[in-house]
Amino acid sequence: MPHHSPTLARLAMTVLQPGFDGTAPPDWLRRALSEGLGGAVLFARNLADPAQTAELVAGLRRENPAVVVAVDEEGGAVTRLEARTGSSWPGNRALGVADDAERTERVAREIGRLLAAADITLDYAPVVDVNANPANPVIGIRSFGPDPELVARQTTAWITGLQGAGVAACAKHFPGHGDTVTDSHHALPTVHADLELLRERDLPPFRAAVKAGVQAVMCGHLLVPALDPGNPATLSRRILTGLLREEMGFDGMLVTDAIEMGAVAALHPPGEIAVRALAAGVDAICVGVSSADGESVYALRDAIVRAVHDGRLPEERLAEAAGRVLALAGWYAGNAAARERDARKTPEAPDGRGGRDPREEGEELGLRAARAAMRVTVAGDRTAHPPVLSRPPLVVDIAPRLNLAIDPSTPTGLVGAMSELLPGTTGHTVAAETAGLPDLSDHRRPLVLVAHDAPRHAWVRDLLSQAVRLRPDAIVIETGLPGEPTGAVHIATHGISRVSARAAALWLTGGQ
Repeated sequence: MPHHSPTLARLAMTVLQPGFDGTAPPDWLRRALSEGLGGAVLFARNLADPAQTAELVAGLRRENPAVVVAVDEEGGAVTRLEARTGSSWPGNRALGVADDAERTERVAREIGRLLAAADITLDYAPVVDVNANPANPVIGIRSFGPDPELVARQTTAWITGLQGAGVAACAKHFPGHGDTVTDSHHALPTVHADLELLRERDLPPFRAAVKAGVQAVMCGHLLVPALDPGNPATLSRRILTGLLREEMGFDGMLVTDAIEMGAVAALHPPGEIAVRALAAGVDAICVGVSSADGESVYALRDAIVRAVHDGRLPEERLAEAAGRVLALAGWYAGNAAARERDARKTPEAPDGRGGRDPREEGEELGLRAARAAMRVTVAGDRTAHPPVLSRPPLVVDIAPRLNLAIDPSTPTGLVGAMSELLPGTTGHTVAAETAGLPDLSDHRRPLVLVAHDAPRHAWVRDLLSQAVRLRPDAIVIETGLPGEPTGAVHIATHGISRVSARAAALWLTGGQ
C-alpha cells in the first residue's frame, strides 16, 4: 500500500456531518469530534428548549471548537428549534407572496439571531427551488414561489439577512427540486426540463445565491438528464464541479442532502455514496441518522480512506473538501464580534437604541410578515367586510401526512391560536381519508375547516366539499398552496407557522 498522509483519517472525519440521538452529545460523538469530526446536524429530537440547545452545542464545541453545527431552520413548516410550538416566522411561500425584500431580510436576520444565540454555525436554508410544478410533494410552500425572478430576489434578501446575523446560509437543492413529482426522501425524482428551461427557470436563484455570497450550497438527490443522464446530481461531477464550481463560480462548502434518503440509498451503500459524492465535488456528507454506537460514522470514514488508498478518490480532492469545511468554520469564527453586536440590537432599532425586548420585536415582525401573506376571499369577494367570530368554533383539521422534511411534532396551530382568543374552541383532526368528518350538525357553533395543499389531495377536496355542503357558513383556511376558494370565507395563509395561524385567528376574531 503506498504511503499516504498520516492525517488521512482526520481529513475523512472532517467532511462528515452526522445526526445523532439524544439531547446531550453521546460518548461516540464526543470521541469522533476529538478525532476531527467536522460537523454535526441537529434535529428536533435533539432540542428541548433554548438553554438546553445552547448547552448541547457548547458540549460539541468543547470537543472540537471548529465543528460546523448545522440545522434545518427554514421558518414556516420546517423548523427544528421551534418544532414543538410552530415557527415564529412565516416560511418562504408566505414571504414570496408578500414579496417585500426588506421584510424578508429582517425575518431571516431574526432566524439568524435565534441560531446565533445557540452558537449554531450553519442553517441548511434557504430553499431556493422554483416551485414550477404545483403537484410537487416535497417543496411546495417551502419555495418562495413559481417565478424565477421573484425567487432570486427573495433568495438574495434571505441570505443577506441570515448571514448578516453571522450565521452561514445554505442554498438548496441544487440544481433545482421545484419541477418534480417525487419526494426524494422516498425515491429518485427526475427533472425532465431541457437545458434551456433549466437555465431560464431553475438556475437563476442559485446564481443569485452565489452572487449574494452564500457560504454553502446543498445539492439535491435529483436526476437531471439534460445535465447528466447517468448520475443523480449528488454523484455528478458534471453538475457539481462543471456547472456549480467552474461555470457558476461557487467556491464555498458544498454539502449533500441526507445520504440515507431513498433517492440515493437505493443506488449504493452509504460509504460508496460518500466516496462518489466527494469525487464529484461535494465537500461535506450529511447523514441524518447514525447508529446508536456511532459505528456507521466510522464506517463512512473508513470507506473514504479506503477509496483514497485504492486510487478512486484523489487525496488532493479530499483535502480540498476538508479545507472548505474548515473555511466555513473559520468564516463563522470570524463573525463572532458581529454576532455579539447584533444580539444587542432590536429589529426596529438597528442602532441598538430601541430599548425594547428583541423577542417581542421579533414576534411582531413575524406576525406582520404573516399578515402580509394572507389572502382572504369572503363569499367570492376579497373586499367584503370580515366576519367576526364571537363564539368558540369547532376547528376540523383535515391533515394529509406532511412530507418528511417537516418534523411530525410541528403543529399547524389553528386550534391553539383560536383557543387563545376564544376559550372553549375545540379541535378535531381527520388524519386519513377513511376517517370521515365529525358531526357538523350543531349550527349554533361556528365551523372552521383547515386544509393543507387541498389541490394535491382529492380526498381532502372531497371532504371539504362535503363539509361546505352541510355547512355553507363554514370558514375554510388553506395552509398550503391554495386552489379555488371554498366556503363562506376562504383564508390562504400560504404556510404553516405559529404566526400564520395567529394572523388568521386574529382576522377571524376582529383583531388587528
